[in-house]
Amino acid sequence: MPFVNIKIARNGVTQEQKARLIRGVTDLIQEVLGKSPSSVMVMIEELDPEDVGLGGETVAEKRRRKP
Repeated sequence: MPFVNIKIARNGVTQEQKARLIRGVTDLIQEVLGKSPSSVMVMIEELDPEDVGLGGETVAEKRRRKP
């Protein structure tokens, strides 16, 4: 059973986008690995933006600077 764990900063993705990610990843696993969609598990974990960093600063800091 393939297991895919996607980690994203909280408040950055809508429920619809998450559903599309789950469908898209499942379809990709089926296409590439030939696995049945019913055997593919996709987990989306939302992390606190203060706990995720990129380029030396937290996602929260980057979001505050964003115009």
